[in-house]
Formats: sequence, C-alpha cells, structure tokens
Amino acid sequence: MLAKTTTLEKALALAPNVLLEPKFDGFRCIVFKDGDEVELASRNTKPLTRYFPEVVAAMREQLPERCVLDGEIFVSLGSGGKERLEFEVLQERIHPAASRIAMLAEKTPASYVAFDLLALGDESYAERPFVERRGALEAALGGLAGPCFLTRTTADPAEAEEWFHQFEGAGLDGVVAKPLDAPYQPNARTMLKIKHERTADVVVAGYREHKTSTPEKPLLGSLLLGLYNDEGQLQHIGVSASFTAVRRAELIEELQPLVCDISDHPWGHWEEFLTANPDRVPGTQSRWSQGKDLSFTPLRPERVLEVAYDHMEGHRFRHTAQFRRWRTDRDPESCGYEQLDEPVSYDLARILSVH
Repeated sequence: MLAKTTTLEKALALAPNVLLEPKFDGFRCIVFKDGDEVELASRNTKPLTRYFPEVVAAMREQLPERCVLDGEIFVSLGSGGKERLEFEVLQERIHPAASRIAMLAEKTPASYVAFDLLALGDESYAERPFVERRGALEAALGGLAGPCFLTRTTADPAEAEEWFHQFEGAGLDGVVAKPLDAPYQPNARTMLKIKHERTADVVVAGYREHKTSTPEKPLLGSLLLGLYNDEGQLQHIGVSASFTAVRRAELIEELQPLVCDISDHPWGHWEEFLTANPDRVPGTQSRWSQGKDLSFTPLRPERVLEVAYDHMEGHRFRHTAQFRRWRTDRDPESCGYEQLDEPVSYDLARILSVH
C-alpha cells in the first residue's frame, strides 16, 4: 500500500478519521512468517531475507507463529540519548558477500518496526478496515522492546504535529496518516504522507543527459548540484530531476554556454576515481548503479538554483531535490552549508520505547 504527499495542515484536518504515525526512513518490508520460516520482501517484491539474518532470528523469537506484516527495516546508531536512523549505513547491508553480511549484522544490526497487519494465523486482515487491523496488531505485538517493534500511533493532531517537528532529529521522515475505515489496498495511494520540505540555494555544476536523449534531440536528465564547504571546495550535494520533456530540451540548450572541459572544473581531480568513494563523486560506479551511464557534462559553476529538499543524509540531500527557480541575484561562492537547517537532536530510543 502506498501514500500520496500532502501538507501537514490537510492531514491533521482529517482527524479523528485517521490515525497518524511517525514515518521511518528505512527499507519498506513485508514479513511472511510461518513457524521458523521467515521471508522478507521489499516493496517491489525483491527478497531481503539473506541480508538481515539478525532480524530474521529476532522475528522467529518475537513475532506471532504465523503472520504477514507490513513495516520498515532500519539501522540506528548512537547511544547516550543520541540514537538516530542511519539510511546510508542501512544501504551497506545489501551486499553480495555472505561474510560481509555476517560482519555487518554484528557491527550495525538492523531492527524492524511493524505498522500494518495483513494476516494472523489462518485469517486474512487485508480486507478489514485499518482500525481493526491496528487493534489486532496491538494485541499481537504489544510489549515488544526490540529489535522488533510496533510503531506508535496517535489520533491527536497536536501530538502528531509535535512528532513531525521533534522526530526529525532522530532521522525520521515525517508523519503518515491512515484512514480508519480503509482496507489494505496494494499499490493504491490511500495513505497520506507529510514530509519536511526546505529550500536551499545551490550551485549548478553539471548535468547528465536523459536516457531518451539523442544527438539530434538532446534532453537533460538531471542537474548536478554543489555547495561550498568551509575549505572553499565545491562539494557534490545531490541532483535535481523530474522535468517535463519540453523543459528538458529548454534546460540543456540554456546551459550550453557554461559547458567546460573537465580539467577546468572544480571536480576535475575526480577523473582518477573508477569506483564508488565516500564523497559519492559524480560519474563513479557503485553496487547501486552497475550498468548505468553516470558520465556527466561539467559546467562552469556560475549559476545558482533554488531547490526544495526534505532532509540531509550526511553532506548530501537524502532524495532528489526539486527545481524551484534560478537565483540570478546570488553569487555561487556564497552558497554554503551554513544555510541548511539543522534539526534539533532527538533520541530514537524514546520513539521506540514501550508506551
């Protein structure tokens, strides 16, 4: 079951006909458990079981004998009131080597938070309204203290608004609203998600062509974005994409006067990299991008763009940034990290604690 984006105000206005939950930032995961047999599947049905042996072991111990659950796998790091979700660390768990999986399962163990019930014992709950599914889920999973958890919910708009602002400090994405009377509908966007959105002025440092681009009709696929760090270096911070075909043609033509040789570009020293690196250098390969053409056209860093983004993951935008407008009034060198909001710290353990 999927969600469509809305505003916090619109979602809260639906109360008391919805339940609101924290939105975890991890891998969406359907769990199938029958005795000691446990299978984990991603949202697009790819198997996840082999990557999270510690989660499978915990589910054998903590979950009902037979059930099908919808939830999220996540990794959290930190201690002493500083525990938070770490999506980049979670991504490292998807690895072909069994030895590395075993090592990471011990070093950065994952957890699972359940937020919906599809089946329990011999009974299917998928056709039942969410209010019934939630009640059965609480009865079946109540009291879990980890590494399997039951997500918390609220019908109080004021509490949900507090969650929206506070829980981001623990690495959460936002808030999800679920209609009380809705059945579980795969691939239907019957839920609502409310995510943080901020803006930043960034430097356009290059572009990649769209997969449908041809020499006769070049089309822009994505813009490569940068911010200057404290040492005055232009750091790759993410991309902006999702343009119409008409806009793709307009942008690639508009940017041609800025095209330069890679040797004259701030990222020219990255030519030497052939594999993924900690800075996620543009044009390099990783296990997430095998077979994709990641080459890019360098641009003189003279144009500033205002983009919308939800939140940061390390030194980069967590998701694709959204094009808002050109900022011809901004000097590229003035675009640094200091303009970005820093969420107030919040401990994930407090969100997951039994309440």
